[in-house]
Amino acid sequence: MKVECYECGTKRKGLETSCSACGSPFRIYPDFRYRNNLKENFPYIRREISLGECVTPLLRKDLTAFKLDYFQPTYSYKDRGSKTLVSFLAERKKEVGPVLSEDSSGNAGASITAYGSAAGFKVNVFVPQTATGPKLDLIRAYGANVTTVSGSREDVRNRAMNDSSFYVGHSVFPEFRDGIRTLAYELFDQYNGKLPSTIYVPTSAGTLLIGLYEGFVHLLESGEITMIPELIACQPDLMSPLKSALSGEVYNPSGKKSLADALVTERSPLLQPLVRILREHGFTITVSEEEIVDARTRLALSGIFTEYSSAVAYAASLKHNVEGERVVILTGNGLKNAF
Repeated sequence: MKVECYECGTKRKGLETSCSACGSPFRIYPDFRYRNNLKENFPYIRREISLGECVTPLLRKDLTAFKLDYFQPTYSYKDRGSKTLVSFLAERKKEVGPVLSEDSSGNAGASITAYGSAAGFKVNVFVPQTATGPKLDLIRAYGANVTTVSGSREDVRNRAMNDSSFYVGHSVFPEFRDGIRTLAYELFDQYNGKLPSTIYVPTSAGTLLIGLYEGFVHLLESGEITMIPELIACQPDLMSPLKSALSGEVYNPSGKKSLADALVTERSPLLQPLVRILREHGFTITVSEEEIVDARTRLALSGIFTEYSSAVAYAASLKHNVEGERVVILTGNGLKNAF
């Protein structure tokens, strides 16, 4: 495995999350052929911290297939990344220390806490002062020490980073993003090697889309597939920094809160890799609050109950005419939203 800077190629020396030469994030690059035994594609993990993960269902309805990735131990796709990151850190406890810190009022906070607790870590989670609801309850239930922070989302992140514990920010640690390669491998297997033409991905900081893309790159370079599906980054109109970045415009936040409360990142440290991927292999679609509610209602009436942030991907697919089968990634269980 290679671990190097996205921008300048500098090799990572330890557990740092950004390049000392240019400040950019690191990527993990598998420099070997894809292996059918999924565990063998992560040779840097010697002992897995597992909570009973499964291959999540692929539910086909006409030409749209729904990847129900909330069928994970903490009910969101983030368990793919948390399992890999926490397993990696658990083998380095002497260097990491007994306490982890994270900034999240949602799925990442719950997931990191669950896996961290299972690995014997204490976990401090810093959340915005406005955080409420089932996701916050879940974070506490898994045993986190929760601290509320006033100010912006960046203020919350800075507070977590400056805590005396070991910061495991999921948007910057490459092992978290690397764990999401398993999603690409599962789709490859579920489609018997013939992938769909288009995949709709709810996108915030970009860990899901980048991890999925890098899994496809590994399959492509291993000769298992001949092309990477078109990747559509789906965001709410009220929180759409990718749209501005792709068009070369300055992003002006709306100042309004979207129902899609998992898609809140305005200044992703992964913005440049995201832009490069989408310019070559996709684009972004944004949706209104009304479209999000309509999409979630349609899903529920068909027996699929997701959180609003997942419904963003389905809403985007309804606005996009495309030939062939397409996949909508549904990332979080609907019970995580307050009613």
